[in-house]
Amino acid sequence: MKLLEGKVALITGAGRGIGKAIAEKFAEQGAELALTDLFIDETALQYVEELNAKGVKTKIYKSDASKFDDAQEVVKQIITDFGRIDILVNNAGITRDQLLMRMTEEQWDMVLTVNLKSVFNMTKTVQTIMLKQKNGSIINMSSVVGVSGNAGQSNYAASKAGMIGFTKSIAKELGSRNIRCNAIAPGFIETEMTHKLSDEVRTEWIKNIPLRRAGKPEDVANACIFLASDLSTYVSGQVINVCGAMNT
Repeated sequence: MKLLEGKVALITGAGRGIGKAIAEKFAEQGAELALTDLFIDETALQYVEELNAKGVKTKIYKSDASKFDDAQEVVKQIITDFGRIDILVNNAGITRDQLLMRMTEEQWDMVLTVNLKSVFNMTKTVQTIMLKQKNGSIINMSSVVGVSGNAGQSNYAASKAGMIGFTKSIAKELGSRNIRCNAIAPGFIETEMTHKLSDEVRTEWIKNIPLRRAGKPEDVANACIFLASDLSTYVSGQVINVCGAMNT
């Protein structure tokens, strides 16, 4: 039996990068997939079509997780389409990196809204479903930057650190109803976001990683499988670093 067979997973920010890798790994383990993203391009539509062709029930919804009304509407539609939600992966996120002296209020607000408020919106909405089911796993995509900070990323670090505090609190609130909440803190992962960095910056990052390589989206997705499945039924309120020992 596959690890996620019979489970329905809702993944935000699933159109590309880490979100897409999580969706593909979940599909391999038998999950049905409800995916959301603010922008859905042809590549995302194509991989959704491919998953359905393989017999994996998959739907993608255009939705802004940072807006509470959008979160409520998309969850309502997902319940109509799938009947339940067993796993929530709060993966939607952006960066607007800048030194504090140059950072605008708009850059601060945008990152906190997309990265942190979306977690509140989706978790508050989905918890209603999970409370009725008396079961569920919530996985919040934080970052090693949220654990240790990073110059030029005070807005991003604050949003990801806030996510960790939220995770620990929700684990305590919902634990008695058999609902687990954990966070993953990826390190330097090869995505469209990191590909925008110069070769010099990428080389310097990798020098500080004991495993001497950047991570792959699949490395993060594998950790998500553990937290989403029954392999981790006694794991809650934790932060798992997926960083090649960079943050040790």
